[in-house]
Amino acid sequence: MKKVKALVTSFLAVMVLAFSGSLASAQTTEEAMVRIVHASPDAPAVDVYVNDEAVVEGADFKAATDYLSVPAGTHKVDIYAAGTKGQEDAVISTELTVEGGTAYTVAAVNKVANLDLKVLKDEMNVSDGKAKVRVGHFSPDAPAVNVGVTDGPTLFENLSFPNVSDYAEVDAGTYNLAVTTAEGNQQVLDLAGTNLEANTVYTVLAVNTADSLEPLVLKDATAMPSEMPKTGMGGASEQSGSILPILLFAGMGIAALVVLRIQKGYQN
Repeated sequence: MKKVKALVTSFLAVMVLAFSGSLASAQTTEEAMVRIVHASPDAPAVDVYVNDEAVVEGADFKAATDYLSVPAGTHKVDIYAAGTKGQEDAVISTELTVEGGTAYTVAAVNKVANLDLKVLKDEMNVSDGKAKVRVGHFSPDAPAVNVGVTDGPTLFENLSFPNVSDYAEVDAGTYNLAVTTAEGNQQVLDLAGTNLEANTVYTVLAVNTADSLEPLVLKDATAMPSEMPKTGMGGASEQSGSILPILLFAGMGIAALVVLRIQKGYQN
């Protein structure tokens, strides 16, 4: 009888360890969030393939996707002129490595003859009641610029193509901003009336050519701090709905029934 109890106890211990290990593995296997931006001023509409599967089709200049849920790891990324896969070579073919629980912006930048991908890590957290903003210089023929408050402080200095500033956390509110040349302080883009909402993270990209410069404003996160953004293309995967805890308790229940039956067998 003691040997049987010992065997059953060992069986229960093994089950708990096995299911706990599986549960821990599932909880640490996170997905990345990837947003794709078409920021090449003279490139045609494009199709984007990840691991040979279409994730974006017919994206025009200045188009930006929602965040797409992508498994952590390394992925093959191919960008084609829209509708040309199988007929023409990809205009960009590369590999992208992403980390679980991290958000990224992947932008096609420069003119089509020198098309390139710019990969940015996006921040999702912001102090309660504050706004967070960064600026990217994605105009291939524009000079280095400063971005600041009109008749006020400069927020981002000497930003050249294709660089992106760090984030700056500011009070929420409406600002009269201006983009000026780093040399000569000539205004090249008026951003008066820019509204930065509380608990929101922004990426502001200066796109198009120097003579047609315009802003592309993206919201990286609009949720409360520590939440990931909503995603497109099927949404985010949630580990909270895992079936593993249910299986764990079911397995323990089965083992308990085995113990009871063995005990009754010996009593009879």
